[in-house]
Amino acid sequence: MITQEENQLLCLVEDNTPMGDIMRHHWIPACMSEEVAECDGKPVRARLLGEDLVIFRDTEGRLGAIDEFCRHRGASLAFGRNEDCGLRCLYHGWKFDVNGNVMDMPSEPKAGEALKAEAKLKSYPTKESGGFVWLWMGDAENVAEFEPPAWAYVPDEKISIVKIHTPCNWAQVLEGSIDSAHSSSLHSSNMPPAEVDSAKATATSWPRPSNDKAPRIRFDNTDYGFRYAAVRTPIIDPDKKDYIRNTLFIAPFTVIIPPNDQYKLAQMLIPMDNSNTMFYWIAFHETKGIEQDEWRKFCGAEIGIDIDENFRKIRTLDNMFLQDRDAMKGGDFTGIYGIPSQDMAMWESMGAIADRTKDYLGVSDGAVAQFRRIMIAAAKDVRDGKPVINTRKAGRQTNVSALKSFEGMIPKGADWRLYADGKAVMEAEDKFRAA
Repeated sequence: MITQEENQLLCLVEDNTPMGDIMRHHWIPACMSEEVAECDGKPVRARLLGEDLVIFRDTEGRLGAIDEFCRHRGASLAFGRNEDCGLRCLYHGWKFDVNGNVMDMPSEPKAGEALKAEAKLKSYPTKESGGFVWLWMGDAENVAEFEPPAWAYVPDEKISIVKIHTPCNWAQVLEGSIDSAHSSSLHSSNMPPAEVDSAKATATSWPRPSNDKAPRIRFDNTDYGFRYAAVRTPIIDPDKKDYIRNTLFIAPFTVIIPPNDQYKLAQMLIPMDNSNTMFYWIAFHETKGIEQDEWRKFCGAEIGIDIDENFRKIRTLDNMFLQDRDAMKGGDFTGIYGIPSQDMAMWESMGAIADRTKDYLGVSDGAVAQFRRIMIAAAKDVRDGKPVINTRKAGRQTNVSALKSFEGMIPKGADWRLYADGKAVMEAEDKFRAA
C-alpha cells in the first residue's frame, strides 16, 4: 500500500504537479498522423495535461499545435477555417499560424504589429514519427532532442493503431499494461492456452503456450525505467522449459508488450488530465503485421461502430460495457467484447482516480509495485529539483528507439535477460549448458 500523498504524486498531472513536470520533459503524442493527414483539413482537438489544444496541418504541410481558444474572445478554433497557411476563427475572423502568431485581425481597424504580438497564442513544437504527432510541452528554451518510438523503424503501412478515450487516471491504466498476471484471467477467452511453442495470433484470438495463471516476476531496473519477465510453466515440456514474457516500461507512459508470431505490440497511456486518459495500442512488424481495419475490429475499436469520431466508446461503465451474461454462461469469461474494453471495465470500475491506500498486493503484482516505487520516487526527485527520469540529464544512455520485448520458451532456470537482450537462442542455450 501507499499513502494518499504518494497516490497524488503518482496520479496528478495538471498545473505544476511533479508528475506533470515529468511528462513535460518528454515528447508527448497528441494525436495520430491519420487524423491530420490532409493539408487545410479539419483541426483536431487534443487535451493533454489539463490543456486544451488544436492540432492542424496547414497549406504547406506544416503541423501546428496551439491553444484551442481564440485569444480574442475565447471561441474554439476547432470550428475554424484551415486555409492559406493559418487557422481562422469563425467568430471575428482572427487568424493564427502554426506557431500561434496572429496573421490577421479583420475586426480591428488598426491591427498593428504590437497588437498582433500581444495576441499570440500559446503553441508547442511538433514532430511526426511512427504514425503520431508529438508535442514538446516543456521549457521552450530547452527542447529535448526528439527520439523516435520503438516502432518508428517499421514502414508506415506496417503500423496499426487503436485509440480509445478512457475516463480514469493514467496511472491505473498503465498499471494494467504492465500487469502480466491479469491476462491469464481477464483475457482468457481471447488468449486461450494451447499446445504451441510460442504466442500466436489468429483473426479472433491469441493462443498462448501456458495455462499457468500465477507467473513468477523477475525484475531488471534500467536507465529508462525497468523491464521484467513473467515466468510461467509451459504446457509442452514443463520439466525442461520455462515460458517467458518480457515487458518493458519506458518512463513515463510507454509499455513495450511481448509480441506474438504476427506482430509486435506497444501501448502509450497519455494523461489528458487528472481523470482522463487517451489509450493507444500499436501493432507493428517489419514484414508481417496486421492491417489497420483488422486490428481495430479485433480490439473492438472500429470508428463509427465501437467508438465515435472523438474516440469515445459505446461500451461504458453506465451500460456495464454491454456485458453479455448469456455469452458468459456459454464459456466466454467476461462477456465483454474486445481486450481493451475488458481492461477499461476494470480500470474505470476503480473510480476516476484509484485509492491505492486500500490495495492488498500479491506476489504477482510485482511489476505494479515496481512502477509505483519508481514513479513516486521520480516525482519526489522532480519536486526536489533533481533530474527527470529517463532523460539524458538523469544519466540515460540507452537508445530507447531500439528497445524490444521478448516472449518464448527458454531452458528451465536459464537467465531470461540473455533472451530479452535479443541474443540468439542457440548462444544463450550454450551459455546455460556450460554454466
